[in-house]
Amino acid sequence: MKKLSLSIFGLILIGLIGACDARKNPRDLSQQDTNIDEVIWNATFYDLEGNEVSIQDYSGKVIMVDFWETWCSPCLQVFPAMDSLQREYSDDFVMLAVNLNNSDSEEDVVNFKNNNDYNFKYVLDKNSVGAEVITLGIPFKVFFDPEGYLIKSELGLSGNDYNDAKEIIEQHKTS
Repeated sequence: MKKLSLSIFGLILIGLIGACDARKNPRDLSQQDTNIDEVIWNATFYDLEGNEVSIQDYSGKVIMVDFWETWCSPCLQVFPAMDSLQREYSDDFVMLAVNLNNSDSEEDVVNFKNNNDYNFKYVLDKNSVGAEVITLGIPFKVFFDPEGYLIKSELGLSGNDYNDAKEIIEQHKTS
């Protein structure tokens, strides 16, 4: 009986230690943003060469994950502003342009990239991450700090995307 009690105690202790070790965002997030934070932290996308990509690959930078498709004109409206920020803050900011692959093929994304001079990391959502985090539609943007914690998520255009994103970068960059 004593051995059984010690075994149960050991399992409980291991569970508590594991729970304390869990990744916890330091911000007070809604339940939806807590889910987005967790899903995207654990997600993998694929670049146009077939390599796995995750936000963890960009530790030390402010990251914007931008879910889009080539037919989405509101999605494309923000691209010039984000490209300017990507160039201005190349050491501190990266935009992952995550194509949902709902109606676009990989070839559509490659053609778009080849016909537009944006300095983004183009990736494909082959694991349907967008379906897990997007509730209403695109454009859907998610910002992460240099440690990979969600800062905020937003649907659509704010009308001030350049200034809003620049403020986020300035507040959270490490250099």
